[in-house]
Amino acid sequence: MIRKLLIFCVLALCTVTLMPDSVSADNPIVQTRHTADPAPLVFKDTVYVYTGHDVDNSTWFVMPDWRCYSSKDLVNWTDEGSPLSSKNFSWAGDNYCWAGQCIERDGKFYYYVPMHPKGPGDFQIGVAVADNPTGPFKDALGRPLIATGYGNIDPTVFIDNDGQAYLYWGNPQLRYVKLNRDMISYDQTVGKVDVPLTPGGFGSHPGGAGGRTNYVEGPWFYRRGDLYYMAYAAGGIPEFLAYSTSTSPTGPWTYRGIIMPNHLPNLAFTNQLGIFDFKGKSYMFYHNQNLPGGGGFDRSVCLESFAYNPDGSIPTILPTKAGPPSASPLNPFNETRAATIAWEVGIQTETSDTAGVYVTNIEDGSFIKVETVDFGKKGAGAFAAKVAGGGSGGSIEVHLDGVDGVLIAALPVTDTGDWSKWKTYTTKVTRTTGIRDIYFVFKGAPGQKLFDFASWKFSK
Repeated sequence: MIRKLLIFCVLALCTVTLMPDSVSADNPIVQTRHTADPAPLVFKDTVYVYTGHDVDNSTWFVMPDWRCYSSKDLVNWTDEGSPLSSKNFSWAGDNYCWAGQCIERDGKFYYYVPMHPKGPGDFQIGVAVADNPTGPFKDALGRPLIATGYGNIDPTVFIDNDGQAYLYWGNPQLRYVKLNRDMISYDQTVGKVDVPLTPGGFGSHPGGAGGRTNYVEGPWFYRRGDLYYMAYAAGGIPEFLAYSTSTSPTGPWTYRGIIMPNHLPNLAFTNQLGIFDFKGKSYMFYHNQNLPGGGGFDRSVCLESFAYNPDGSIPTILPTKAGPPSASPLNPFNETRAATIAWEVGIQTETSDTAGVYVTNIEDGSFIKVETVDFGKKGAGAFAAKVAGGGSGGSIEVHLDGVDGVLIAALPVTDTGDWSKWKTYTTKVTRTTGIRDIYFVFKGAPGQKLFDFASWKFSK
């Protein structure tokens, strides 16, 4: 994120918003809240993306917590709730949960995050640890890991093949330390290292004043084969995405060019990326401002697929509304959380101790799309949903391939007696086979909250 801006530049560029053209669009990947600064983690058969959370209608980067979403297919994303916030750090102030990254080592998950300290001072970087990728995380040190100088934001972490871990960060400077094996300390005799920001290493800024380079912030560090990549937000306002490469994890770096140009108004005036491989293909997260109510301070995470060129260079990646195709079909015969969503209109998600993350704010006409669902050759015969409600109730209609598509089930939902009392309802399904998109369309009295929705399952 850009931190040192002239306010008139910010206000001039942050107010443009585009509504999605179609309910079939799949970017941004989350529609229930504004998200930013995506950081992916691939663990076993699942991709986790950790994001910031932009407060609605904000006029600055007000971000109360970090969020986590998971997917096995890259089109349906399950809301895992908030695994961490600045409130988990006794030394940190509120509402500055900016860009961080999580990594796994030896069965533990380490989440490096920047926060503003309580009282005076510039940003500092903390580290939290958990036993699971979805948390809960807790402060591993009780103090900052990095608290030297200024510009301590946007940490990126990587473990090399020899076991050495590196933590890079910074705006406007790029810095790094070599982490110790415990992932929560580093050699204080060496300390932090400033990377020389040369035009040959990071490109010449179009203005060129004072030898300024393209590097701004949001570094993303990784290795592919024998080549190390440093991708980052570049150029100033508005930001584009660029990258440099090296044959060493500490440089020297060679500037390789632009990954994603800034396409206002399709993108926000900031951008942040995370690159990863999954099931043999390559992908890049970034953020835009295209949800209703979006803007430069209300951003939304998106995803694109790409293929490296034969020489290892990254092609130009342009933002799309469709996003990548499914990496694998979803199995509807497993119980699936209702907060597993490809696209939605008119719902929200909340968390409870009994139901975990569930869908709420359901009203007449709101819906959830779940993409690439494989009913197989035999198909489904019944549909079950776990719901709760103390209101008038309603129904869940299951449609194929669109909100007005073929109706295969209509499940009546009555008052369960309390909003915290969960009950499973079941109904028959018109036999459906093959791979289809399904839409859960909610019906009931207009203008009322109908019920809450925790999970669903088809049966053969």
